[in-house]
Amino acid sequence: MGYYRAGFEVVGVDIEPQKNYPFEFIQADAMRLPFRVLGRRFDAIHASPPCQAYSTVTPDRKAHPDLYGLTRNLLKISGLPYVIENVIGAPYSHGVMLCGSMFGLAENGEWIQRHRNFETSWLIFQQDCMHSIEQKPLLVTGHAFIRECRDIKNHSRQGPFSLAMRLMGIDWMNRKELTQAIPPAYTEFIGKQLIQNGF
Repeated sequence: MGYYRAGFEVVGVDIEPQKNYPFEFIQADAMRLPFRVLGRRFDAIHASPPCQAYSTVTPDRKAHPDLYGLTRNLLKISGLPYVIENVIGAPYSHGVMLCGSMFGLAENGEWIQRHRNFETSWLIFQQDCMHSIEQKPLLVTGHAFIRECRDIKNHSRQGPFSLAMRLMGIDWMNRKELTQAIPPAYTEFIGKQLIQNGF
């Protein structure tokens, strides 16, 4: 959605069906998909390899595939400008870390943190987080509830799914989908820089 708002035509690809995806969708293994799809050539590629191998909340990281490096290699071969999004802890090389506080994703003093790394194949400028250490960030967990995450092991507050949707800026996903999502504000910011760089 963020890339669409920035001015791109968006085509999504996932190995699993995505019935609520708001744009054109191709169900396929992205690692085996040619860069020309249905006769079309794309201008840029955004990839989000599975994050479980790097996430601090994954009980057994070794039980999950490590596809980050392979994804990067395939994107380099494509010759297209690319973005790789993943959690903090993934083997990201260079780019930016984005946070909900940079985009005013807040409501009644509650704000979404949702730190994510975005590795890019071009120079991109980093913004600063706008929250302070005294503020209590909120987290969208595996059940898509909002929880206080000052200490991730000691959640003390839960909020409704509707609040998670509003803070993320997403109203078309179910709970499971929302836990895998990033706020569209992030990719709109990246998409605009992609266009400014002439891609």
